[in-house]
Amino acid sequence: MSTIDKDYQYCEAIIKQHSKSFYYGFKQLPKNDAKAVYAVYAFCRMADDMVDQKESVQYRKAELDTLSDQFKQFEQGLIIDQPMWRALADVRYRYPLEISAFKMQLAGQQMDLVYTQPETMADLERYSQYVAGSVGRMLLPILSEDVTLELKQNAEKLGVAMQITNILRDIGEDFKVHQRIYLPAQIMRQWNYTQQDLESHEVNSAFVGMWETLAQYAERLYDEFCHSITHYKQEARMPLLLSMLVYKEILNEIRRNDYDCFTKRNHVSLLDKYRLKKEAISYLKRK
Repeated sequence: MSTIDKDYQYCEAIIKQHSKSFYYGFKQLPKNDAKAVYAVYAFCRMADDMVDQKESVQYRKAELDTLSDQFKQFEQGLIIDQPMWRALADVRYRYPLEISAFKMQLAGQQMDLVYTQPETMADLERYSQYVAGSVGRMLLPILSEDVTLELKQNAEKLGVAMQITNILRDIGEDFKVHQRIYLPAQIMRQWNYTQQDLESHEVNSAFVGMWETLAQYAERLYDEFCHSITHYKQEARMPLLLSMLVYKEILNEIRRNDYDCFTKRNHVSLLDKYRLKKEAISYLKRK
C-alpha cells in the first residue's frame, strides 16, 4: 500500500470512529470522492478536538494557533509531513477546494474557544454557519461540478441544520462535560426553562417546547436543502441525501425516546438506516 493510500486510510478511520451517520452516507460515494470527504472531515475533527480537550484555554489556543499556522503553509502549497495534511494536499490537487471555507472553520473553532452562550437564534445560526456551514462549503467542490452562490448557501444551510441537530442531541453531554449551553438564552427565557432545570435534567413541557422550536427550524433547513439535490453530481446525490436523512432522523429518535437528551445517546439504528436508504432512492427517482 502506498503512503498516500495509508494517509487516506488514516482519515477514513477518523470519520468511521467519530461520525457513523456521515460515514454511512459518504462511504457510498465513488472511491476518490469518498477519500476526499474523509480527508476534509479529518481536518475538521482535528480542529474540533483541539478545542474540546480538557486542557487550559491557553493550551488549546496554542494548539489551534499551530493548526492555523500549518494551514497557512498548506495554503502556500507546502506539504506538512503528517497523514491528514498529505491527504488534504492530494485532495487540493484533484479538486478546486474553497480555501475561505477552511478559514471559516478555523474561525468558528476560535469562537468555540472563547465560548459564550448564544443570546438569540441569530447568534446560534451565525456560530453554526462558522463551525458547520463551512463544512458544507468545504465539501461542495468534491460533490458538485456546478458550484454557484445559491448552492453554497444551500450547502451552508445543511451544515447549520446538522449542527443544530448535534446541539439538540448533546444537550446533556455539552453541559456536563464542557459546561456549555448552546441553546439560545432568549429561547430558554421564552419557554421559562432555566439553567437549574438543565442541571436537574428536567424534561417538562417547557423543555419540549424549547427543543421543538430548534428542531423544527433545523427540519425546515433540511427540507430546503432537498430542493438543491439535482445540482450535485449524479453519483453524489444518493450518499448526500442519505446522510441528510440519517441526521434528520436523529431528531425523530430523540422524540421516540421522550426527549431524553440527558441519559440516552440517541442514534439511528442500522434498520432505520436501511429504511431511509429506500426513502432516498424513492425520492431521487421522482427528481
